Amino acid sequence: MASLSAVLLQRSSSRAREYLQLQRTAGGTVALHLERLHCWWCCCCSGGGRFGARAAHGMAASGEGNNHNGVVTGGVGDAYGEDRATEDQPVTPWAVCVASGHSLLRDPRHNKGLSFTEKERDAHYLRGLLPPVVLSQDLQEKRLLQNVRQFEVPLQRYMALMDLQERNERLFYKLLIDNVEELLPVVYTPTVGEACQKYGSIFRRPQGLYISLKEKGRILEVLRNWPEKSIQVIVVTDGERILGLGDLGCQGMGIPVGKLALYTALGGVRPSACLPITIDVGTNNEDLLKDEFYIGLKQRRATGQEYSELLDEFMTAVRQNYGQKVLVQFEDFANHNAFTLLEKYRANHLVFNDDIQGTAAVVLAGLIAALKSVGGTLADHTFLFFGAGEAGTGIAELVALEISKQGKVSVEEARQKIWLVDSKGLIVASRNETLQPFKKRYAHEHEPVKDLLDAVKAIRPTALIGSAGVGRSFTKEVIEAMSSINERPIILALSNPTSQSECTAEEAYTWSQGRAIFGSGSPFDPVKYNDKLFVPAQANNAYIFPGFGLGVVISGAVRVTDDMVLAAAEGLADQVTPEHIDKGLIYPPFSIIRKISANIAARVAAKAYDLGLASQLPRPKDLVKYAESCMYSPVYRSYR
Repeated sequence: MASLSAVLLQRSSSRAREYLQLQRTAGGTVALHLERLHCWWCCCCSGGGRFGARAAHGMAASGEGNNHNGVVTGGVGDAYGEDRATEDQPVTPWAVCVASGHSLLRDPRHNKGLSFTEKERDAHYLRGLLPPVVLSQDLQEKRLLQNVRQFEVPLQRYMALMDLQERNERLFYKLLIDNVEELLPVVYTPTVGEACQKYGSIFRRPQGLYISLKEKGRILEVLRNWPEKSIQVIVVTDGERILGLGDLGCQGMGIPVGKLALYTALGGVRPSACLPITIDVGTNNEDLLKDEFYIGLKQRRATGQEYSELLDEFMTAVRQNYGQKVLVQFEDFANHNAFTLLEKYRANHLVFNDDIQGTAAVVLAGLIAALKSVGGTLADHTFLFFGAGEAGTGIAELVALEISKQGKVSVEEARQKIWLVDSKGLIVASRNETLQPFKKRYAHEHEPVKDLLDAVKAIRPTALIGSAGVGRSFTKEVIEAMSSINERPIILALSNPTSQSECTAEEAYTWSQGRAIFGSGSPFDPVKYNDKLFVPAQANNAYIFPGFGLGVVISGAVRVTDDMVLAAAEGLADQVTPEHIDKGLIYPPFSIIRKISANIAARVAAKAYDLGLASQLPRPKDLVKYAESCMYSPVYRSYR
């Protein structure tokens, strides 16, 4: 076998010899190397395509993706040359060898279904494996959208879209991008919550990495099992606080999968650069522990040192395997871990917590936009938060930072404009001894107040912001009290899913007699009140994190700072026009989300460059155009 390998090396072309050497470097048996070389040889002899050393090296280890002008293409290694070619130039669908025949139809990255041309069907041995018709990608999209709309149950729509993603990646993203306002509630909130609850029953094939306590001491090895090597964004959860649904354990994987689908569709980060991860340390959900179909560890959650050691090993392994420029987004960790992990790792790792920082940025952007109607600056108003968990305190802190920045006052002084209500009432100084550390900074001098209605009457806020996950807590009396204090009360009912929302859009508009400026975490239909149509604004994190992540990637940022999060919020608020305000909108329409994301990415990247945290040099002259040029395109490519 070894001698045969040597003969092949001597007699093959220089590119084949380089390929075999690269595959030896990547590891594997001689027999496997020869099988791969045989595959290449057959393809060459049959006219199946050329084998480029660059593509061969991409199978072994992808490199940085710069085009000939030094422009980063999508922020990640372009091992297949897809983005260095224009959309009308052909590319080669590399797998272990040139993908062809049945294997090409089963490869979601390269499969085009009935859109393969006659020439491509001949070149890649597809003749007879497909019906004779050739459809355009637009016609495929139209047919699939009709199919999805036929399902009346949202979970069925979700499953249909996930099946499409696993079958035809580009068509999935084109469908999502072109119909984002209709399909966003299907692939993410609120439908993804139900999907997580039933994940054990609907599980078909893994879409990310599962790291459990069983893998302690071997996490680096587990990361290396993932086929893609040039990872730029990781979304990780431990499943302890999934939306407003509580501990779903390993079944929380639906959240990282959904978030990363939006990173690609809305922010343009390449799918192959995204890695969903669930860290399974057990669950305290009794129903799941008794469920015979539960897919995770059937044990109670690990805590304390055991939990900390696993997370430390995970973060170390991520940095060792992918470098310091991979963005790790923490998602749906319980409050007691979310703040701790963010503070622990933000100084030495590129980390972002969407529940704390992402939610804060999108809400701050909504408040800034709302003041275009109400008038004044943030410092002129008072804010009352119902909920003092990671979302509530995260929003409060970012609002305080913006007040400090705008008014040139200390953050401590800015916090005096912000009040919090938790499960025990208004957070005041007399409760200091029993408060968690992150709540103490908002414990102001005031007599104790037990319920929300009394807190509204005592504090007299301009804006009421709910993030407690307590459904229908904004009662008629609360909304009427806010309306008696303010001509245009700002009511933000942010809790997800819809069942946990503090009030509905119809309730907010009706009880305020059409004067409320309303925003919610879950989507609501337009409301007609006194012959006027009100369009509720959805304060969706998807406005922020895709563009934020893109900005981090294209700048090569090595750390995330509060100033970068503020820049993202300001970038979103700037996209709200007077026409949007006239319609009652405090966020721009999702139909232009890619434009929004490009502008947010440019703001974030600019701040990273200003702070000396960007490593992608030189700095582009036009960051908006640069961000747009880096975005992934779902349009089909032509194959040689």
